[in-house]
Amino acid sequence: MTEIVAEKVEEAAAREALLDLCMPARFEKSSERLREGRLPAEGLSLAAHGPDGRLVATVRLWHVAAGPGRPALLLGPLVVHPWFRARGLGGAIMRAAVSQAEARGHGAILLMGDAPYYSRFGFSSAYTGALWMPGAYDRHRLLGLELKDGALSGARGLISPTGAQVAVPSLAELIAASAA
Repeated sequence: MTEIVAEKVEEAAAREALLDLCMPARFEKSSERLREGRLPAEGLSLAAHGPDGRLVATVRLWHVAAGPGRPALLLGPLVVHPWFRARGLGGAIMRAAVSQAEARGHGAILLMGDAPYYSRFGFSSAYTGALWMPGAYDRHRLLGLELKDGALSGARGLISPTGAQVAVPSLAELIAASAA
């Protein structure tokens, strides 16, 4: 079995290439609105590598609010290279992500996905009936998992990003850096 490890910063280009291969339309999804300009949650970016060392699977979790005052994580995207599918790698990286989130003390995880697949990890639409995503989305694909009892109890409203923003240099900083 392929080892699941923390994603490395230097894998950014490989990760984007894998996402482009597996999810070319990801930028059109509501979930992407919640990730734009944000950093993933600390310690919750996971990767798996093939025998030759290349990135073959990845998943990240992001800080969001499940309505006012309800901290949660948003999982995704989870992708596995087509050559490595049907080997249990998707399930393994999913279980690792949930386990890491729980170990770090998080209370709940939300995701947009196929209920029959994600229900085996405990995800259900029963937690998300009063929540909505920004933009267009399929309501039946909005799923939740409580890592702590009651973490999504009474959750209602818009799911919104709460994580740290990506540091973008100002124009003055870019000009100064190019002059140096």
